[in-house]
Amino acid sequence: MKLPRMKKRRDFLRAAQRGKRAARPGLVIQALSETGGPMRLGFTVTKKVGNAVVRNRTKRRLREAARLVLGNAPPEGWDIVLIGRDETRSRPFTQLQGDLRGALKQAGVGP
Repeated sequence: MKLPRMKKRRDFLRAAQRGKRAARPGLVIQALSETGGPMRLGFTVTKKVGNAVVRNRTKRRLREAARLVLGNAPPEGWDIVLIGRDETRSRPFTQLQGDLRGALKQAGVGP
């Protein structure tokens, strides 16, 4: 199942300024609950992580982890930005999913 995406810069900035932040070794999330409607996801990886190939691979791992963790029952009314880190690409995938679950719980997303 494909999850709704955030693509506009202003949405990313709003989540960064007003949202809750949670960090784990494999990723950082910024979650904003003030939005009405369905949950939307945004993905970003800075140039510090590597070249375009590395950044895209990192984003693909984040997208798949988000699909598996949030795909069945996405929480309504949240904008969530997943930020990739250096450890994102080398972290075992089950641990990356655990990082995402823990960060979501810390930010208060979901039940």
